[in-house]
Amino acid sequence: VASVASFFVSRVDSAADKILEQKMSSEKDPEKNEKLKKLMGKAGIANSKTAYEAFEKLFSSARFKKLKTLGAQTQRPLWASTGTKNPNYSDVLYVEALMGPDTVNTVPPATLDAFRDHGIAGSCLKEGLEQARSTLKELKQAGIDLGSITKDLEAAGVQSFSDSYTKLLECIRIKKQK
Repeated sequence: VASVASFFVSRVDSAADKILEQKMSSEKDPEKNEKLKKLMGKAGIANSKTAYEAFEKLFSSARFKKLKTLGAQTQRPLWASTGTKNPNYSDVLYVEALMGPDTVNTVPPATLDAFRDHGIAGSCLKEGLEQARSTLKELKQAGIDLGSITKDLEAAGVQSFSDSYTKLLECIRIKKQK
């Protein structure tokens, strides 16, 4: 059995950016406001890069190597929500930043078209890890709780999949009755 571990990317940025915008609107200190502004659009990639680092550590461990000899498969990271939602960001931001071995990307059609047109391919997922860690630290200091954000996104995502599944079953039930 093979599986993936899904990570929302642009949705994390959208949620973090919303909080950052609220903080900037009430911040009187221009220097602090500038620091908050520099964090915009950085949470999703920083979170994903550090998650990938943890993935590599786990699946290259001696313990997992033993399991692999018994048939265990690597659970690959799946980058979900990689279409850019903020028009101020590059339309290929998440696709370019999260390329790397043993990953899956659920790239939306419009983002794929944009990447084909002007994206740059390359394995850069491991680049900028220190910056990613620093960004996560700065986000935390700014009052951005990524644990809470991801928990909320996970709950909403699970509910959305559940609703879709229920709709599908209802459609099948109706078709069977005809």
